[in-house]
Amino acid sequence: MGSSRASSEKTDLEPLVHVIDDDKGLRAAITDLLQSVGYQVASYDSPTEFLLADFDDRPACLVLDVRMPGVSGLDFQDQLTSEGCALPIILMSGFGDVPMSVRGIRGGAIDFIEKPIREQDLLDAIARALEEGRRRATIEQRQQDARQRFDSLTPREREVIDRVLNGELSKQIAFSLSLSEVTVKVHRAAAMKKLKVRTLIELTRLAQTLGR
Repeated sequence: MGSSRASSEKTDLEPLVHVIDDDKGLRAAITDLLQSVGYQVASYDSPTEFLLADFDDRPACLVLDVRMPGVSGLDFQDQLTSEGCALPIILMSGFGDVPMSVRGIRGGAIDFIEKPIREQDLLDAIARALEEGRRRATIEQRQQDARQRFDSLTPREREVIDRVLNGELSKQIAFSLSLSEVTVKVHRAAAMKKLKVRTLIELTRLAQTLGR
């Protein structure tokens, strides 16, 4: 079985489960199971085939075999992580691969399923992974929004806001930047308007979204 996709009409709201395993029979069995409970499925016989696929912004997760020819599942997980891919990963492994799978969990995988696979265990793991994916997407959207707001500031506004976040008063900022206190307040008010915040608490929360 090569790459296969569910044939029903897709929408952005329908979750998609990616499955990578070089075992044709297991891929087919997993695809049939997941489609039977309403999931969209895309299956691949190798990480290379997966990387050639097109993706959209729908909720998704990846079911990944640990042992495959060429690039192992763990090496591929590391590759995705290094490239900033936030796709939640579920590892599949044989009994002898459990220590490897533990390494994968420590590397950020959501869960690992031991072969032979129990259907309910896989379904439960996928539900958890998709929920984690939605959580990550929400955080990413908030970060993107906050980043765009901060990027809209002029260099001087950013300088003033950074000092406000450091706890400096307008008088202290004015002295540090050789500005009048009135000018500092003007810059601060303009920056707060661009950032769409009204209070210091709201400003601090927005900055925390970006780890500031």
